[in-house]
Amino acid sequence: MTTPKQIFLSLLAFLCIAGCRKSDYTLEDDAVTITDNGGGTGTVTWTHDREYLLEGFVFVNDGQVLTIEPGTVIRAKAGQGSAASALIVARGGRIIANGTQDDPIIFTANGDDLSGSVPLKTKGLWGGVIILGNAPLNLSQNEAHIEGIPLYETRGEYGGTNDEDHSGILRYVSIRHSGTNIGEGNEINGLTLGGVGSQTVIDHVEVVSNADDGFEFFGGSVCCRYLVAAFCDDDAFDFDLGYRGKGQFWFAVQEVSGGDRLIEVGGGMDPVTGTPHTMPRIFNATLIGGGNGDQRSLIYFSRNGAGEYANSIFLNKGQGVYLEYIENADDSYGQFLAGNLGIPHNVFYAVGDGTPEGIFTVYASPGTNVDAQNAVFQEYFTGAGNRVLDPGIEYSDDFCDPLPSGGAVLGGLEEYPSDWFVPVPFKGAFYTYNWAAGWTLLSSSGYLRN
Repeated sequence: MTTPKQIFLSLLAFLCIAGCRKSDYTLEDDAVTITDNGGGTGTVTWTHDREYLLEGFVFVNDGQVLTIEPGTVIRAKAGQGSAASALIVARGGRIIANGTQDDPIIFTANGDDLSGSVPLKTKGLWGGVIILGNAPLNLSQNEAHIEGIPLYETRGEYGGTNDEDHSGILRYVSIRHSGTNIGEGNEINGLTLGGVGSQTVIDHVEVVSNADDGFEFFGGSVCCRYLVAAFCDDDAFDFDLGYRGKGQFWFAVQEVSGGDRLIEVGGGMDPVTGTPHTMPRIFNATLIGGGNGDQRSLIYFSRNGAGEYANSIFLNKGQGVYLEYIENADDSYGQFLAGNLGIPHNVFYAVGDGTPEGIFTVYASPGTNVDAQNAVFQEYFTGAGNRVLDPGIEYSDDFCDPLPSGGAVLGGLEEYPSDWFVPVPFKGAFYTYNWAAGWTLLSSSGYLRN
């Protein structure tokens, strides 16, 4: 006769076996170690009363939902190449990481005690977070394989036809010390968004000390508020393959003579004229570069990349805005002439040589005369309401107070283009309230004044 206890134990064994067919969960010192044998995480909740350790590439597969409670800490094992660790939400999967200001969700490296055991600017200890969706790209096949994931892994594919794709929620999330190299200079971004649609929520997300870009957007239309990108080795924000989302209240800071561009805007690749064009609309950013000794550009437009970048503050960069011109071809300068590229009502300080001519530059292949194009672009600087003035933001390589002083950043604003934007009376990401206080590593480390 089978007893109730035997029935219970049999059912428990069955559930354990079923769980192992998704991801393998083992306990190490009260931490849950997660590896992926192809079945993904399954539909599961990671709770704040346990700590989690990613080992290798862990996927949230098509049809699965990973929920992460506020206050949960997810660490990742170190490793390069095929031994790298990362969390990837595959196309059709969903992540619900809905943290709070008091209880953010933290992704970091194994061994980080969250109290300084890993120095603030340490990079490349693990992979990063990748979210892949079904929203359109501007490639002819409308599908691609995300960088950082081996080509044999089909769960690395993204793109589709659903502009309103919903890949989940990232809110009050901190991603730290990521960007491991998987081979031949191919690092993983802090947060990669490939073909992610407009119903996905990205709100209050920090990337600190990534060995590649902070945030990279490949196509899609996801809209993002309150982003922080600090001390990344490559770009703070990178747009490609027809990204058309909106952004507001973005903050970035680079190390002295560190990092590449603060914003890189690439257009199509196959073909360059592919549609939809890369045309995000970014308002109220505060972006601080690595100093005048840094000869990389503040914003770099190429391959038909365009969009609108307004009501923002740009500081401390050796070169300004670079706009690509290709004679007798479609290019970003042509997008500017067509009204698809605008940079109105911004404040620039300690950028280039501090003149409109030194801040706005048209570039072309060697031997191409761009004097006429430069004259048009540089005349636009003042006509579009841009100004060169000191906003009163204090910053150094080890300290930043992002709040401007005085009223220099008030008024003279570009009209907000849709109801999605929060109308505010100031330029830049902050005015009297530091929304990055408390939940970010920049704040808890003491780098960012609270």
